Amino acid sequence: MHTIRTAHGSFFFITMPSKPARSITDQISLLKQRGMLFRNELQASHFLENISYYRLKGYWWDMQQDRVTHNFAPNTYFESVIERYNFDRHLRLILFDAVERIEIALRTKMIYHLSLSYGATWYLDSNLFTDSAKHVENVNHLQREFGYSQEIFIKEHKRKQPHSNAESWKILEVASMGTLSKFYKNLKHQLPEKSIIAKEMGLNLHSELSSWLEAIVYVRNIIAHHSRLWSRNMVKRPIENINNPIGIWFKNNLLPVQKKKPFLIISIMIYLSNKVTPNHQIKTKILDLINNNPDVPVYKLGFLNNWNLEPLWE
Repeated sequence: MHTIRTAHGSFFFITMPSKPARSITDQISLLKQRGMLFRNELQASHFLENISYYRLKGYWWDMQQDRVTHNFAPNTYFESVIERYNFDRHLRLILFDAVERIEIALRTKMIYHLSLSYGATWYLDSNLFTDSAKHVENVNHLQREFGYSQEIFIKEHKRKQPHSNAESWKILEVASMGTLSKFYKNLKHQLPEKSIIAKEMGLNLHSELSSWLEAIVYVRNIIAHHSRLWSRNMVKRPIENINNPIGIWFKNNLLPVQKKKPFLIISIMIYLSNKVTPNHQIKTKILDLINNNPDVPVYKLGFLNNWNLEPLWE
């Protein structure tokens, strides 16, 4: 245990980790002791030099037959872990395409409808929002994003109009999806534009769109930080039973595991992409990825219970 003194003179204690750092050779030896098999140890060394042991651990966690001793089930191969890792990486790249389409469509619709109705700087009008404290917080965050931006049109605005608020089509163009989602959710429910935007995104209720956007922002942040979607339980779970779907949706209720795993959020991204970019290839790419990796257990992501027979996925 180490004692640390802060600049203010106070003390706190840090318990130092008891596990030693391990070389790549030692990491492979430990995995072998626990029952993992290797088809090519030299190649495994290369992977472990470039993908950390603890990052890969998330992909072999369920391959253990004893989570106390960390011993692996029979016939557990390191190469199967890499298959899962690569599958997850490719899936995240595909989904980032969907996030981009949805984010740009949402931004465009918010700027267009709200600017026409309430003026170029509607985002500053507290009368349009339900929670005034959240509105102030959202505006402050938006203006920080504006301040950080190095876009040419933002620099031009700062140079030519240093003391004026930027029009929404400038400032929202550099807003993160999380910020856009928060502004949309906080709009007063009786505003017709809020419903119009939801309808144009393929949903009948703005509450459904708000729920979906929050879930997509959560997944978007996972993807942006190159984190694992594989077998992860979703913290943000979107509304599943939407009111009289405008587009093709599910005909059967989802299982609880399909709701808590990425499957539901991936499905809503397909649904919204169908509306904002009808000729997209996102679903096709996901289906190809699954078909090309028959040994990868996609049920770990919630793809189970005849998922591919649902209208959305057929």
